[in-house]
Amino acid sequence: MTDIRLILTLVAFCLLAGAAGLLVEGLPLAALLSGDETARLILTELRLPRIVLGFLVGAALGLSGAALQGYFRNPLADPGVIGVSASAAAGAVATLYFGLAAISVVILPAMAITGAALGGITLLLIAGRGATATTLILSGVAVGALANAIVALAMNFSPNPWALSEIAYWLMGSLRNSSWTEVQIALPLIACGAAISLTTARDLDSLSLGEEGARALGVNLRGLQLRLIAGTALAVGAAVAVAGAIGFVGLVVPHLLRPYVQHEPSRLLLPAALGGGALLMTADAGTRMVSGEGVPLYLGVMTALIGVPFFFHLIRKAGRLAP
Repeated sequence: MTDIRLILTLVAFCLLAGAAGLLVEGLPLAALLSGDETARLILTELRLPRIVLGFLVGAALGLSGAALQGYFRNPLADPGVIGVSASAAAGAVATLYFGLAAISVVILPAMAITGAALGGITLLLIAGRGATATTLILSGVAVGALANAIVALAMNFSPNPWALSEIAYWLMGSLRNSSWTEVQIALPLIACGAAISLTTARDLDSLSLGEEGARALGVNLRGLQLRLIAGTALAVGAAVAVAGAIGFVGLVVPHLLRPYVQHEPSRLLLPAALGGGALLMTADAGTRMVSGEGVPLYLGVMTALIGVPFFFHLIRKAGRLAP
């Protein structure tokens, strides 16, 4: 109950925070209650879909990060570790490069999700049927490197400066132009991906005993891999499609919440989803408040500024614990 109240409080804060003001002259709450049309449009057509989308994207990244960390038994794992984020970005960048995004609003998300799915399939093909967690993560590094090379190639051969700038800005991640259309595109895909990832909860607990221990308890490791990759590809692919490349949410949130669930992977999944959603929509409200006149602060930059110091802390901590 406390978690829900906190999230509702953050939603209220995010609704009233932005360039139009925080309960000040630009957007007074009284104007909204009295039927001010401008205030109503700002809240319902600009800020509310942006908040909903931010929560969905953050939840997808947080849940996927928690599931992957449980599978790899490594707190440094996140959706980027198996190349899904980079593959989704490659699909979206290809759409921007060829100018297909102007045809329909659904083409860019569809291509991003296709890229994520192709990345997942490539990962499974490279890793093979008997892949261990180590083989899977090394294969993910290779898939991610290939996807990043495709993105760099598209930027290198960009047909004009406008296409290049569009790709560069998209890669920084943003919810600036969010609308209910993006919410309608992302919601069912993220929900399906989350539902698949949640089915791995009990198997992740068994896997904490090691792969041999999990097999002894009847866990089908190949089936677990397939569900994990499918759930991550759907959820993260949809998130990247509508918000661009946003990192570190799937790394930071599960690590912060893990001590509160006694380090049990199954109990971490839902809190990580709620925490990721809360973090991202709050970070987005921060970008709206900090951005200068005509010089926006991109959401991916904000999450990197939060996540990089935390990542360094994790590395130092892991180094101290190593034998």
